[in-house]
Formats: sequence, C-alpha cells, structure tokens
Amino acid sequence: MLDQDLNYDDRHIAFLEALWGEGFLSPGGPEEVARILSGLDLAGKTIVDIGSGAGGVTIALARDYQAGQVIGLDVEEPVCAHARRRVTKAGVQDRVDIRQVTPGPFPLSDSTVDIVFSKDSIVHIPDKHALAQEAYRVLRPGGWFAASDWLISHDGDPSPEMAAYIAQEDLGFGMASPSRYQDALESAGFTDIRLTNRNPWYRHVAQGELARLIGPERPKFEATLGAEDLQGMINTWEAMLIVLESGEHCPHHFRARKP
Repeated sequence: MLDQDLNYDDRHIAFLEALWGEGFLSPGGPEEVARILSGLDLAGKTIVDIGSGAGGVTIALARDYQAGQVIGLDVEEPVCAHARRRVTKAGVQDRVDIRQVTPGPFPLSDSTVDIVFSKDSIVHIPDKHALAQEAYRVLRPGGWFAASDWLISHDGDPSPEMAAYIAQEDLGFGMASPSRYQDALESAGFTDIRLTNRNPWYRHVAQGELARLIGPERPKFEATLGAEDLQGMINTWEAMLIVLESGEHCPHHFRARKP
C-alpha cells in the first residue's frame, strides 16, 4: 500500500544528501541500514524497497548485500529519475529496477519477494493494517518485512507539541503507535515480530543535525536550499527535538516473518 509522498525537487534532494549522505533522504546512512537488516541474508534474494527515494539504500542492497534483484518503488518521479541516474553510475542497473508508481497496492504478484524493506518512508502510509497485509501478500513463505518508521508513542490525539511538529514538517505524516504496528503485523499473519525503539539514538543524532544547520556549515546549506527554506528546516528540527526529548516521537525498527 503506497501513499503520496513529499514533492521532492532537486534542491531538497541535494539538501538532504548534504545532511545525511549521498543517496540518503533519511538519517543514519549505511550504518542504520545495517542495523535494520542485521542477521538477514540478502544474497541472491529478491528485495522490494518501499519508498526507495534517491536510491542510496536501493543501490546498497544490491552492491553491499549482494541481493539478486532489488525493486525500488516510489511515488515521486523526480526522486525516481535521480535514483535511476545513480543506479547507472553505480553499475548495478542489471539488478536494480526503480519504478515510479501510483499510490495504492504494491504492483507485485503474490509470494514473489523474499524481503520487503523500507527506511523511514512508510510514515506516509496512514493505513498500517493495509500496509502489513500488502507486505504479507507479496512475501514468499519464510520471507521478512524489515523496516524503520517514524512512530508516535501512543494512540489518540498528539500533544500540542507533537501536532506543531507534524504541521511544521508538512509531509502528510501517517504516524502510528508501536501498539498499532504490533496489531497490524499480527492481524496480517506475521510471526516473530520485533519492534525496537530508536528514540535514544535519534534524539542524540538530531541534536547534531541541528548544530550543523545553524553552525559553520550553515552557508553551505543556504547555498543549496536558500535562506528562507533553510530557516524553515531549522524551525522543523527545533520542533522535532521537543517531541524527541519527551519521547512522544519515537522512531522504530521492526521486523516480522511470514510463516
């Protein structure tokens, strides 16, 4: 189940890559990808990368984890075009297929994928139960759903501080609680479900990111994004740190197996 994402343009892609690394549109880089996939063998497997973005992760799945075939799905054509150029430059175009798709069910047949992967993009899919059912449908028996997502710590209305952060992000967030994710995965039929709270890690990392945005690197980011848009990003980070410190914003890793 894919939903509409942020409208990325070349400026925003360049800004996020300057902050998070070439080909990455979310924090943590290759190290965070390795944590999500820890203990899983991808060699020769068919992987679908949901919300493949600028292609950095998708390329890594093929190049660094020796996946046999990686299908990157994203609803944004600009980032797909960016990712295709990067895939060709990396020389992995024989094993990576970047597809621009419309919001809705995954354009994949039943039981054709070994691992469904996503890094910090399925926050844009509000219906977590439909997401879990789609992941279960396309996985082969024994396959894994391994992902990271941006969660809210509780069900019900967000606090005023969380509501202000979500409004500042203006990304159409569909944040869910850990308990809702647990229920969605169980209801879909998954077993061996594990959720890991990454708030302590990102709370520290986000402080460093804000320091970069307002510190000596600020002119570099302004040159990429423009002074007004960069100030908007700084405002977003300041709002985000409030809810990271409270624990209400709690990024998670999760993993679940189709029996």
